[in-house]
Amino acid sequence: MPPPEIQVINVIKKDVPLTRDFVGQVYGFQDIPIRARVEGYLLGVHFEEGYPVKKGQLLYTIDSQPFETQEASMASKVAEAQTYLVNAENELARYKPLAEINAVSKSDLDAAQASRDAAFSSLDAAKANLRMAQIQLGYTRISSPINGLIGKTEARTGEFVGREPNPVILNVVSDISKMRVEFFLTEAEYLEVARNFKQNVSDDGTVNRENPKNKENLTLILADGTTYEEKGSVQFLGRAIDSETGSILVQATFNNTKGLLRPGMYAKIQVEFEIAEDAILVPQKCVSELQGRYSVFVVDEGNIVKSKEVEVSDRIGDLWLIKEGLAENEQVLIDGLQKVTSGMVVKPVVTEFESQISEN
Repeated sequence: MPPPEIQVINVIKKDVPLTRDFVGQVYGFQDIPIRARVEGYLLGVHFEEGYPVKKGQLLYTIDSQPFETQEASMASKVAEAQTYLVNAENELARYKPLAEINAVSKSDLDAAQASRDAAFSSLDAAKANLRMAQIQLGYTRISSPINGLIGKTEARTGEFVGREPNPVILNVVSDISKMRVEFFLTEAEYLEVARNFKQNVSDDGTVNRENPKNKENLTLILADGTTYEEKGSVQFLGRAIDSETGSILVQATFNNTKGLLRPGMYAKIQVEFEIAEDAILVPQKCVSELQGRYSVFVVDEGNIVKSKEVEVSDRIGDLWLIKEGLAENEQVLIDGLQKVTSGMVVKPVVTEFESQISEN
């Protein structure tokens, strides 16, 4: 009988990036809590929940009557202190010429000077108290500190706010034009990254943002398995390894021009560790595994099937990166692995492998 036809592929050789996946959490570029800085009843909510707000836009109003009363009281104390100061300055002005002709004693002049100085200090204190009352009154009108997206309000009109257990943080405004993604590297992973990407770190230990190799080289894999269309870059590394977890914080940033990303999302960060040059690759379906040992069937020059043990490294999509065991010009069986044995003569049919996984 003629030898059976068996599909084979030529070993793939090319440069491939070696990546690792890490679980990260997404935050807004800025997430600003909106706090009630004074106590009182909430009089108004002046925005639509879940919609964009502008910097300076009025968000909440709190009952201002107690603070208006306090401001008026402090204003009256300022006026009173001003009157005392005028009287003390007039008294001092009368004593000075009399002291020059010894019509009054030196102690009387000193007492008048001290009264004037005390009145001046009292006026300063009254003005400071008035300013504090005005600041407290200003806290009854809460405005957005940034342009961003506002969330669900934690208090409604009529509720008492600003004191536990009542709401203190009323809402959060997030700048989502860019997003921060935080993830962690183990100490061993950090050392590997630090050695492979030494050029990405400046002499002072911070991320070298001027290095083009350090820009937008991170990939974000969303919860549904899709790849986010924008690339990200490392913003900073943590100061120290956490002694409890043995990991270091890494913060990356991604543009969010279409507003797809939202704070609180979980996603995978795909980090490119290095480029494997002239890497030997074979489809995963070509590789058999038994008790932790991997092997492939190859066809030699006499069309004889041989089993070769290989050492695998990383998975690149639906390919295996082969560290040892295969050379560039070898042909590997991709079909009919259950029908062949070592030493069998076959008729190899070379085919092209088409990956089922998108490379982006």
